[in-house]
Amino acid sequence: MKTNATLRNNVSTEGHGDKTLLFVHGYGCDQNMWRFITPAFRDSYRIVLMDHVGSGKSDVSAYSVEKYSSLQGYADDIIEICTELSLQNVTIVGHSVSSMIAMLAATQHPSLFESVIMVCPSPRYINDGDYIGGFAPCAIDELLESLDSNYLGWSSSIAPVIMGNADKPELAQELTESFCRNNPAIAKHFAQVTFLGDNRSDLANLTAPTLILQCSSDMIAPLQVGRYVHSHIAGSTLAVLQATGHCPHLSAPSETIAAMKKFLAEH
Repeated sequence: MKTNATLRNNVSTEGHGDKTLLFVHGYGCDQNMWRFITPAFRDSYRIVLMDHVGSGKSDVSAYSVEKYSSLQGYADDIIEICTELSLQNVTIVGHSVSSMIAMLAATQHPSLFESVIMVCPSPRYINDGDYIGGFAPCAIDELLESLDSNYLGWSSSIAPVIMGNADKPELAQELTESFCRNNPAIAKHFAQVTFLGDNRSDLANLTAPTLILQCSSDMIAPLQVGRYVHSHIAGSTLAVLQATGHCPHLSAPSETIAAMKKFLAEH
């Protein structure tokens, strides 16, 4: 097992600048998913990319069910990476579940993080009273049961739903292949942590300037979720994109970049 976080999490760096953009991929993905976004920032930012343990080219032997039984384990990895690289003035960009991971890291060590950008965040995927997370409890149970019984089949069926944009089938295929490259046992555990988690009470603890990028139509994190996150993070900015699906950094990179640049210029 690699004890160095930059090796364990397959960290790569590029670009130039006094400030840092740290990109954190979502469930089933890896750092390559940011490839349409990072070129726009290379000239003015130091860019740091990573793979969660169990994803991409990370050190799978470093995976611990105990450590990663909550999103805090992943947030701890981010703090460790920042410490090893002596990062300062970091804007952390998290996609999907990693928006919550980014929030936990920024809340735990606010001096490290200048701002937070959340791409399609959700603090709770399950509907709960007046809260609309997008899924009934039975739907999440069925999703996890399907994942557990046939991970490869589940991957090929869920990827198009997550990606949306049926006119770009190559993106859904890429997501399917990314899911299938991951260790099934780890992917199943991460799915449980992701889809059964509840980070709503943590939102109010985030004090860093925060941008919430919300797609106009998203089967995984509907518009109500983006509005909820916005209303519970003081001073946050909500940008509703024309983009659809759950991965605008892949399906609509130009619009995503424009919203990020506007926010960064203002903060």
